[in-house]
Amino acid sequence: MIKNTEITANESRLWASLMDMAKVGPGIAGGSNRQALTDEDNEGRTLFKNWCETENMVVKIDELGSMFAFREGTDPNALPIMIGSHLDTQPTGGRYDGILGVLAGLEVVRSLNEHNIKTKHPIVVANWTNEEGSRFAPSMIASGVYAGKYDLEYAYNCTDPDGISVKDELTRTGWLGDMPVGEPKIHAYYEYHIEQGPILEAEDKLIGVVTHGQGLAALEVTLTGKAAHTGSTPMTMRSNASLAMAKIIHVTHDLVMDNQPNTAVSVGKIDVFPNSRNVLPSKVVFTIDIRAASQDKFDELCNQIKVKVHQISSEFDVGCSIDIVGHKDPVAFDSKLVSIIRDTTSKLGYSNIDICSGAGHDAFWIADVAPSAMIMCPCVDGISHNENEEISSEWAVAGTNVLLHAVLETAIIDNNCLFS
Repeated sequence: MIKNTEITANESRLWASLMDMAKVGPGIAGGSNRQALTDEDNEGRTLFKNWCETENMVVKIDELGSMFAFREGTDPNALPIMIGSHLDTQPTGGRYDGILGVLAGLEVVRSLNEHNIKTKHPIVVANWTNEEGSRFAPSMIASGVYAGKYDLEYAYNCTDPDGISVKDELTRTGWLGDMPVGEPKIHAYYEYHIEQGPILEAEDKLIGVVTHGQGLAALEVTLTGKAAHTGSTPMTMRSNASLAMAKIIHVTHDLVMDNQPNTAVSVGKIDVFPNSRNVLPSKVVFTIDIRAASQDKFDELCNQIKVKVHQISSEFDVGCSIDIVGHKDPVAFDSKLVSIIRDTTSKLGYSNIDICSGAGHDAFWIADVAPSAMIMCPCVDGISHNENEEISSEWAVAGTNVLLHAVLETAIIDNNCLFS
């Protein structure tokens, strides 16, 4: 139940917007397929732009196609409060991952307009280009360039599996903007997202107050063995790259299990050559995804796993190389913004717990250049990056109400009172 508030988000309006966006680039099993800079993404962006302009927001596009919808404030010199996430999806994505955060930001503006509430700081709702990285690697590329982690030309030259570049598609779809990446500068950043995990639902909590984000290291391991006949090559005389990979997966899993909580490891992408059932592989290439919330633990695990990979490769007489194809240190979100979210959640009467984000988000990069924080809502069975991803309208609006009041407090108070 809402307590001590005079303004709340409109649950049915928020839900209708989510369902309308889900009709754009529908998946094959109830989800969404709006991969970055496809025609479907273009259609979703256009729908969002139209909704923003209906609310008298000015939509600006930066050089990487990220969208920034501005609601003016009363102080022309005040930096904006940004609410951001993404509209692009996985190939078989759900209807809420990222989309909830963008459309909840729009609902914040709609609610403020509906109640004729002015804020000192402008409010900007952002849709970051290519957060998912499902078409163009790496993920979170636009927010990464915004935060100075990647060069703009590097981002432009990233290609999809068909060799089409980011800049090619920005040009083709008409989303190559002229606002420099890194603009607008912001006073504070909020991101609202589904948890993408099972903790909130299991704990029967409506709101996750995100205090930290796990660091991510993606190690692409190449093991080089010797192609040979599987029947005529004795087991004792093989250079078996796939067997070495299997042991690496097992050993790294056990290592991380011994370092719980808030650590994780997985191998989700494997390429085997020549990929024939009766030929020992000459090469296997796989990616080890390592995550941890503590910087010390993150560094320790990354180093230990690299050592284990080389040790096991030597044991099985296979060649080994490791390339770092992704890296982001753990994030500690701004303590003052986190306190605003926690206090707001309590005032609204919502059940809540502190939580660490296991998935990467644009807020991870933005936290390096501006005070940032995240809010999470539950998702059924913790399922995400899956067309069966599901939330309830009650969950969606609860987090939106927290977002609304946290943004409202941050946008009204004086510059000199919040961040020193």
